[in-house]
Amino acid sequence: MAREPVDRRESILASAAALFATKGVAATTVRQIADEVGILSGSLYHHFESKEAMVDEIISSFLEDLRARYKAVLDVQTDPRARLHDLVVASLEVVEAHPHATEIYQNDVNYLLQFDRFAYLRNAGKEVQTTWLQVIESGVAQGVFRADLDAKILYRLIRDAVWLSVRWFKPSKEYPTSRLAEDCTALFLDGLTTARA
Repeated sequence: MAREPVDRRESILASAAALFATKGVAATTVRQIADEVGILSGSLYHHFESKEAMVDEIISSFLEDLRARYKAVLDVQTDPRARLHDLVVASLEVVEAHPHATEIYQNDVNYLLQFDRFAYLRNAGKEVQTTWLQVIESGVAQGVFRADLDAKILYRLIRDAVWLSVRWFKPSKEYPTSRLAEDCTALFLDGLTTARA
């Protein structure tokens, strides 16, 4: 059987990702995806074995990008403050590159974990947490970050601030993702109050 052009697969994935992000994976049907792309629902099965296969490809691409960016941050020998900043930047860059996948992961990870196919998502979440905790705990050990704050709570606060920005942040020329990264980092590292003279 001849394969369809890659751009058709990409078009299907883009439409599916947008629907999954707005309606949820469970509520989105193959027929809705096919209608969005302008093909018969049966034709989707020439490209993907199932709706879950589409979700898998969308989420896998997102996680591969995230892992690669986090690895790049950890591979550079810098201080914990710079690393925390770089994790914020890397995370927001992934949100910008994969907005629908970010939304799907945030909204539907618990639903997806019901399926054996998505068991890898448990480890992915642990990997992300481990990366952040490694940087935070290193900062505490070096006296750069406060030791009186629970590292896991701090991680969750930063995580939600960064990842849930996909729901409200729309980059613009006046306020790009890089500026949001700087503001988030400054807020978490320096606080809200002005420095006293």
